Amino acid sequence: MSQRSNVTRREFGRRATASVLMTGVGLARGAQKTAVLPRPLKVGWVGTGGRGTGLLNNALKIEPGLQVTKVCDCNKAAATRAAEIITKHGLPAPKLFTDGDWAWQKMLQAGSLDAVIIATPWKWHTPMAVAAMNAGITPAVEVPCALTSEECWQLVDISEKTGVECMMLENWSFRPDNLALLNMVRAGLFGTIVHVHCAHSHNCVDHWFFDAQTGADRWPAEYLVRFNRDQYPTHSVGPVLSWCDINCGDRFTSISSAATDSLGINDMFKRRFGADHPSATRRYAQGDIVTSTLRTEKGRTVIINYDMQLPRPYDNRWMLQGTRGVYSEERNAIHLAGRSSTPHGWDPFPPYEQQYKHSWSTQSPVGGHGGADGVELRVFFEAVRDRRPLPLDVYDSVTMSAIVDLSGQSIAKNGQPVPFPDFTRGKWRTTQPKFAVDPLFAKQ
Repeated sequence: MSQRSNVTRREFGRRATASVLMTGVGLARGAQKTAVLPRPLKVGWVGTGGRGTGLLNNALKIEPGLQVTKVCDCNKAAATRAAEIITKHGLPAPKLFTDGDWAWQKMLQAGSLDAVIIATPWKWHTPMAVAAMNAGITPAVEVPCALTSEECWQLVDISEKTGVECMMLENWSFRPDNLALLNMVRAGLFGTIVHVHCAHSHNCVDHWFFDAQTGADRWPAEYLVRFNRDQYPTHSVGPVLSWCDINCGDRFTSISSAATDSLGINDMFKRRFGADHPSATRRYAQGDIVTSTLRTEKGRTVIINYDMQLPRPYDNRWMLQGTRGVYSEERNAIHLAGRSSTPHGWDPFPPYEQQYKHSWSTQSPVGGHGGADGVELRVFFEAVRDRRPLPLDVYDSVTMSAIVDLSGQSIAKNGQPVPFPDFTRGKWRTTQPKFAVDPLFAKQ
């Protein structure tokens, strides 16, 4: 949605709670999964800024006959541009909802939607997704889907109560390299997975948190002032969930996090805008680097780095280690016991990526991030249309997102471990892996 918003936190909380009550409880979608929808999908779009518009362009390319019938943004000009994109694809003009920050309530109450895409600033994600589920509409919400443990539980409770599923749009779970690696893991090439390292190493202070030209705050900047935590863990940990069978055979049990001091933001402003810029001396709560260690029920460890405030090229630094081998995304290489060319050397990963290419990756890429944006939307729409389970369910979505709040809790306790909630309420013990299951590469 537009970056312009004058809603206070108190008013936001009051109105968000009211929206949950106003929408009422819709029919459980689980009770409707008896047949494929006999018509094109009807989808609503909330948020038509840069990310929302990019997703819209991708969706119109990959889903023939998709009907985007409602568009909402408090910035009328942005919503109008989105409507023009839709009509240029030969589709009817959508109904626009642009009357302030809460116009989405009217859109979701209007009915006749199968799904809604939510691509707004973070604070709106949970209330919008909750309202959608209560209205019987399947939400696909941008990352993270929740900012607090309470919001995570709210999403789980409403999904279970209504029978309506909710999927977070974690596109890195759908990257071709990560899907190929998943096929290799499931084929047993790495043996038993023991440890994974991951990171979101992406300098965002010079263009995303702040305006690139003036240094003025953009909407995410307030979180750097107010909080010290892993603000953006889902791109790091998203693929790790499937590699480690989290929520379907294993689960996170605790998290311990530590943060460095905050130095990089002030230094960037001094270099780019001068020592007199207000942000050159402003106090930021957010440490430059956050390191979190998660333990699982089966004794695995997962290390996650938040690294978004220092000068550096982009990197996710995935490393997966098992009893029979190791994969390094940084090296784009693997080593497999008994298979690699030398006892202590690396072999290139691309030949393995080609051999174990996932069926989702065989179509021509659509959208950014190596086609991952297109794949996640395609499989979401297919699941809603065919009345099948979503590829990433509400439990996966909140497990990734809960790291935001839990890492902050641990940092505030000087790195003491914090228990990780079991959002599945024990179902992880009997749930079978379902994300991106590619039968050709299942372990024999």
